Formats: sequence, C-alpha cells, structure tokens
Amino acid sequence: MQAAKDSLVLAMVLEPPHLDPTAGAAAAIDEVVYANIFEGLTRIDRNGAVKPALAESWTVSDDGLTYTFKLHQGVTFHDGTAFDSADVKFSLDRALAEDSTNAQKGLFAPIASVEAPDASTVVITLKQAAGNFLFNLGWGDAVIVAPESAATNNAEPVGTGPFKFDRWVKGDRIEMSRNPDYWGTPAKLAKATIKIIPDPAAATAALLAGDVDAFANFPAPEALAQFEGDPRFTVKVGSTEGETILAMNNGRKALSDLRVRRALAHAVDRKAVVDGAMFGYGTPIGTHFAPHHPAYVDLTGRYPYDREKAQALLTEAGYGDGLTLSLKLPPPSYARRGGEIIAAQLAAVGVQTKIEQLEWKGWLEQVFKAKDYDLTIVSHTEPMDIGIYARDDYYFDYHDADFQALMTKLEATVAEKGRYAILAEAQKKLAEDSVNVFLFQLAKHGVWNKDVMGLWENSPVQANDLTEVYWK
Repeated sequence: MQAAKDSLVLAMVLEPPHLDPTAGAAAAIDEVVYANIFEGLTRIDRNGAVKPALAESWTVSDDGLTYTFKLHQGVTFHDGTAFDSADVKFSLDRALAEDSTNAQKGLFAPIASVEAPDASTVVITLKQAAGNFLFNLGWGDAVIVAPESAATNNAEPVGTGPFKFDRWVKGDRIEMSRNPDYWGTPAKLAKATIKIIPDPAAATAALLAGDVDAFANFPAPEALAQFEGDPRFTVKVGSTEGETILAMNNGRKALSDLRVRRALAHAVDRKAVVDGAMFGYGTPIGTHFAPHHPAYVDLTGRYPYDREKAQALLTEAGYGDGLTLSLKLPPPSYARRGGEIIAAQLAAVGVQTKIEQLEWKGWLEQVFKAKDYDLTIVSHTEPMDIGIYARDDYYFDYHDADFQALMTKLEATVAEKGRYAILAEAQKKLAEDSVNVFLFQLAKHGVWNKDVMGLWENSPVQANDLTEVYWK
C-alpha cells in the first residue's frame, strides 16, 4: 500500500512584500504565515470563532477591563529560544509604541497596560471595555514575536507555529517544513511550498498539469466549471471578508465633492462588474460590510445604476464638460478585469480614466502609503474592518468626526445588540457620504486535488491555514 503524500504545493496570486505580519497591511503576508509560522494568544478558526492559541485559557474581570491569560508552558520559538510572558509583553508593547510599524495599531488602542507577573501569566488592563478584544488578539497583526528575532522577521520569520520557515525564492515560492519541536498538535504535512502564480491562465495550467496541488483563492473564475467537471479536483465556492471597492481619494479636488462621488456610484453597474470580471461570483454590496454578518444592512439600492443621474450630478458639481481621473490597478484579476469594465462605464458619463497597471509592491507604495491616486480597485479582506474609515491617515483621505465618534462608541460597547445598532448606523453613514463605490463581496474560489483534505472553504480571516491539511 502506497504511503500518503506528506508535502503540499499551494499556489497564491500575490507575493507578500515581506513576511512580518506585525509590520505590514498586505493580506498576502498573513496568507503565508498566519497559524502556520506565527501564533497569537488567541486564533480565529475556519468558522470565525475565537480559540485558544499560545494562551491556554483566560479570565475576564466583571468590569470587562482586566484579562488574565494563562500561557502554555514548554513552548519554544523556531530558533530554540523559550517563549514566555516576557515575549507577550514585548510584542504588545511594541505594537502599542509611538514608533510602531504595525498596520493595525487600532486593535491595540484599548490597552492601558501589559504585565507579566510570572513566566506563564499575562495580565492586560484596558482603558475601557472592548467587545471585540479577544477576536482582535487573534489577528495576524497580534501574533507573538521574540525580541531576539523581531527585527529580522520580515525576511526570516521566527515564530512558535507548527511550521518553520525554510526559504524564500523571490518571485517564485516560499518553503516551510514541519516544526519537530511544536508544543501542540503536530502538522500532518512534512513540507509545504507556497507558489506565487499571479496570471489566471498560468494558474489554470499549473493545476491541470499537477504542478500545484491546491489554489485556495483561484484567480480564474471563468475556469471553475471546467474543474467542477473534472473528477481529479474539488471545487469550493465560499465567502470571504473581502469588500471589493472602487476606492476614491476623498482628498483630491474633484473627489472631495460629495456630488462627484455620488455620480461615480450611480455610473457603476455593480452587476455588470460581477458578471464581467467575476463570471457571476460575488455579492453586490452598498457599503463596507460583509453580507454574511448578522449586523449587515442592505444598502445596494442607495445608488442604483443611473447614467442620467450621474451626469446631472457631475454637471451640478461643475464637471458637465467631463473629468479625467487616474485609475491605478493592482495585479488581482478582479481589479484588472473590473477596472476595464468600470473605466468604460465611467466614460459613458463623461469621466475619462487613465489606467495604470501596478505590481503589488508599487500599489502598496503609491496608493496605500503615498495616496498618489484618484481611483483604485482592491478587496479589503480584513475581518470587521469598518473602523479603517475612522483613521486620520488612511488612504481614502476621509475625515468625518461623526463617523469617528461612532467607532469610539462601538469600541466601548460590549453588548451585541448595542454593537449591531452602531454598526448599522456606521454602514449607512459610509453609504450616505459615498466614501467609495462599494462593488461586491469577494467570493473564495478554492480548487484543489480531490485527495487534499483540511483546507478552509471560507476565509473569516486572511489565512491559508495548513495546520489541519493532509492527503487522504
């Protein structure tokens, strides 16, 4: 009898800019290292539930302000250094620091202090109750790193996870292998390779040829029917946290005018974008919120596709003779294909776009960091990330005191009913202000060898969690 395979080649569209999840916003970082190489106090599982990770248990004080975590003992980092409460304090203090490069500093804002009374205990005191605190600690941005290796995690990540980093061949693949000294349940796979394949046609060819075993986020929806009809493969269409948007730089002169932003919202036919770019896979949205969440408010009817209304608003704003905007597109097929469709729709109402195709690194630098753009298309795959609209320095350049007040109120609200009411108000506010053109919720297209078990069907967080993957 032939032994089951114990190695996996998993393909991804985007290459991460580096491999430190505590110092970058790119989802591709977490898609490689989350739960595989790095771990936090808590983790998010395939169903979106909060589970223990490096913390084996915790208690919360009656006032909701003090969290006491009991840590697993006998845990070591991949370089052999011991893990204890000092590493947790170091990691959280580092994320909170004035000079922190953490892309999600807001996750840690409620923390007043982190104490390590003994090697296996951590006490976190909050400034105010935070209803999502344990969930937030399960983000990739909150993983625990060691002071000995923190500075070099971007190129050589050292975590406590079931896989250890082996090698990164830039532009091609990232290799990892089973951690023989893992504190928890060992990985079933002895080796995992993450292959970078951005081109949809190449992705299809690689799967068909058996060069890769799995594509957790397959970039060629037009080929799904072909794989569904092939008995060698499993096809799963699941949900993601990816709000796909035509993002607008609200700081630019024309786009600072609400009438122009609303005109663009009326000019875009979301259904045509989903059909044309995603071959029908994707749920239209009217605000920055996932339709599968119980607090979701359906606002897709707020800006119906209406060219005449769009042209009237542009004329009212002083752009009756036309307007030219830059449209900078990152590599994913939803952005490149969607961009062509949206450019044609905008041209029909007199808005010309200068399309520029950017590589992922260039998009992060020009659009996300430097705000050097008018329009772009991107999926925001972080869970429950409506709070990004309250950030002063965020790339949308949206500044609204009322929205910021809503987010402050949300952070201090623990009761689910109260949180949902605030979230509903926030969704409506973003739609009314037409901050971005909200397009659709990205579907998760998984295609893999029929004998591969344990991959996630849905993406409650941005992860390719290989910890339970095996060949049957």
